[in-house]
Amino acid sequence: MSQALTKIINGKVITPGGMVESGSVVLSDGIIQSMGAGDLPAPGARTFNARGMYVSPGFIDLHVHGGGGFDFMDGHESAFLAIAETHARFGTTAMLPTTLTGSGEEILHTIATYERALPKNTQGAQFLGMHLEGPYFAMNQRGAQDPRYIRDPDPAEYRKILEKAHLIRRWSAAPELKGAIAFAHEAREKGVLVSMAHTDAIYEEALEGFNNGYTLATHLYSGMSGVTRRNAYRYAGVVEAAFLIDGMDVEIIADGVHLPAPLLQLVYKIKGAARTALITDAMRAAGMPEGDSVLGNIHHGLKVLVEDGVAKLPDRSAFAGSVATADRLVRTMIRKAGVTLPEAVRMMTATPASILGLGDRKGALAPGMDADIVIFDQDINVHATIIKGEWVYENK
Repeated sequence: MSQALTKIINGKVITPGGMVESGSVVLSDGIIQSMGAGDLPAPGARTFNARGMYVSPGFIDLHVHGGGGFDFMDGHESAFLAIAETHARFGTTAMLPTTLTGSGEEILHTIATYERALPKNTQGAQFLGMHLEGPYFAMNQRGAQDPRYIRDPDPAEYRKILEKAHLIRRWSAAPELKGAIAFAHEAREKGVLVSMAHTDAIYEEALEGFNNGYTLATHLYSGMSGVTRRNAYRYAGVVEAAFLIDGMDVEIIADGVHLPAPLLQLVYKIKGAARTALITDAMRAAGMPEGDSVLGNIHHGLKVLVEDGVAKLPDRSAFAGSVATADRLVRTMIRKAGVTLPEAVRMMTATPASILGLGDRKGALAPGMDADIVIFDQDINVHATIIKGEWVYENK
């Protein structure tokens, strides 16, 4: 189907105001024109019968490294496009391609590759800007990030990278590092969202970070400090700071493996759907059979093993990345965290759109919004993905 007038009928339409049973959505030129109960008039429109399935805003993934056998760090345009197409099959209509810690030259090369891929990004999830994850991290919280490249913020380096700020949507770093506050100021001045990640900060350092621009907690619980004890005294960490600072947004890897059900429930109970975004944090094995894989660049990345629905280090001592897709995140929050379907969808749509400052055009089904739509059944199996009015995936 094309950008011509199109009407989706007979769907359970998920709207900001609630569920519209037997509703319809009319779209043209990449924009939602109207929506409501019943079969709305749209003379000459092509019609898609949702057959009683859910009609939802498209899923927005703030943090994704790869999928379909490719990683954004592979350094070629075809990897970017294949990843976008892979995740579109699972309902993702927009994403932030995410790097891993690497050399300044490798990060710049990845950004340059992204810029070349942008005009060709027509058949998969829409790119909304790069997410640079690292390299300014705490060594003790590096997780599967390559320790060779972990370092404190270097003004000469990040200023050169920030010359490409129009291509960068967010940057994750540890706020307690030497120079991390000055780095955040410069990134925010360039319009880049700054988030705290792979950090060993105590509460006071996290609060200072938040007050200076670190407004998002990257994959909460994963790669960050909780309560610690130093010389008999206990200190709250970044996890506690995220809970205590009302204005801090959080993202969670809701694959059901990285965080068990009680922690998913706790995050939802404290932060709520309006402050919690679901992310895949997926590596190249997302959408692929389990077995051996590589985290990061295909030529010099970290060898990992994918089993039990997650990537692990070869000795199985730690996780080494998610293989989740967006539909799995929504399904997990409903089944394991006891969240309602509309609230789970909100954490995958309206909340990430709001975090990115795009809530006026993405993340909800309403007239004037981008026609980014996913149609799925009661088990959150995706049957169609529509991006800016274009059918990019349909399970016939």
